[in-house]
Amino acid sequence: MKFQIKTCVAALALVGTTSAFAAGEATNVIFFLGDGMGPTTVTASRIYKYGEAGKLNMESLTRTARIKTYSNDAQTTDSAPSMAAYMTGVKMNNEVLSMSADTKAYASTATNSGYVSGADSTCPATGNGTAVTTLLELSKAAGKSVGAVTTTRITHATPAATYSHICHRDGENDIAAQAVPGSGKFNSALGSGVDVLLGGGWRFFKPNTVTGGSRTDGQDLTAKLQTAGYTYVETGTAFKAVDATATSKLVGLFNRDHLNYELDRVNKSIDEPSLADMTEKAIKILQKNGKGFFLMVEGGRIDHALHGTNAKRALKDTIAFDEAIKRALSLVDLKNTLVVVTADHDHTMTFNGYSHKGNPILGKVTDITQTTVKKTPVLAAAADGKPYTTLVFGNGGGPRKATRDDLTSVDTTTDDYLQEVAVNLGSAGTETHGGGDVMLFSGGAGSSGFKGTMVNTKVFGLVKSALGL
Repeated sequence: MKFQIKTCVAALALVGTTSAFAAGEATNVIFFLGDGMGPTTVTASRIYKYGEAGKLNMESLTRTARIKTYSNDAQTTDSAPSMAAYMTGVKMNNEVLSMSADTKAYASTATNSGYVSGADSTCPATGNGTAVTTLLELSKAAGKSVGAVTTTRITHATPAATYSHICHRDGENDIAAQAVPGSGKFNSALGSGVDVLLGGGWRFFKPNTVTGGSRTDGQDLTAKLQTAGYTYVETGTAFKAVDATATSKLVGLFNRDHLNYELDRVNKSIDEPSLADMTEKAIKILQKNGKGFFLMVEGGRIDHALHGTNAKRALKDTIAFDEAIKRALSLVDLKNTLVVVTADHDHTMTFNGYSHKGNPILGKVTDITQTTVKKTPVLAAAADGKPYTTLVFGNGGGPRKATRDDLTSVDTTTDDYLQEVAVNLGSAGTETHGGGDVMLFSGGAGSSGFKGTMVNTKVFGLVKSALGL
């Protein structure tokens, strides 16, 4: 009997190993990245939308893991090396995008220090690392269609990590040029180019002689895209009119800078597409390729709202990101498609107190004992006798205060309410990233290896294996 048990266990272990690393199971991959979407943000968003016992769409994916996000030189990463680790399997220094581990993050070959936001060139021609291949590039080389969709500038760190290589993430004029055939700096590893690019940041595609443009080289990259065969749109209305069945290459840049927060996009009826709509159209264009596709989708403004300690906008953008996941799952067959959902790093937002079940997640903490006895919510009090909110931040910017505000009569669920912070970084500062592990959800073809606790670079290998690249 003991021999039989051991034999069965060994057999099961072998099956698990074989399944986890079976190559070529997936024809398609959709890689969802919630920028800054740490565990607290996921939990708070779930409660905000569905209640304590509810479930986000991402949580329907059955394979889960914890991901270590540290960069090559920092305990707490920024978005550039963390996303690049997923895309390349290489740990790199903070601020560096899809370059080798020895690449230093600096902008000037003369001073070896500092950078200029949007600079045309931020890397020396030689002597500072080398480009490392991304999953998007590998997919393109294999004949697959590829795309990147985001609510940030398309040249921002997360989307840029899929298709560009640069020693400092702020060189967004260079990043834009790497995506455009005929720019003089086009990334030849992209073949005929990224098939679908949707997001914001048209200022890095237009010359500074045009109102709002930031390019100093005189190029209008939007015109070059159209010359290269792309359909180009700048509004949600124009985007909606694009026929996916008749379009093979699409670039949509819907804002000079980042797209608006979802809360504002909806409340102000701004003419920008939702992340779910962008995801749907991207899939419909890319899936026409019989060899498959690789698509990256980022909920990028989750991170920005958290930096601003504005929990409500962060939760709204997380829910919009989750709706994009729902839309994608309705359009693909998990028998041949791998779906991965994760984050690049955490933030310092935390969930505190002992509120009664059903208390608004954006509200103030209640005293569970008194609330139970009195059958009506009773606010809990801190040592100073004042109430406090369920969601708070470990640090953040804002005016320095000698004492906490009295929140008794303050509606903390309003759109513009900023949560309290423990460590005030001053009016010039913003809340920092957090260094904690993040969550990963996955499902579909080739997803069996996503389990346990792993470093972010291992995700690259699992996706690559699933695609048989």
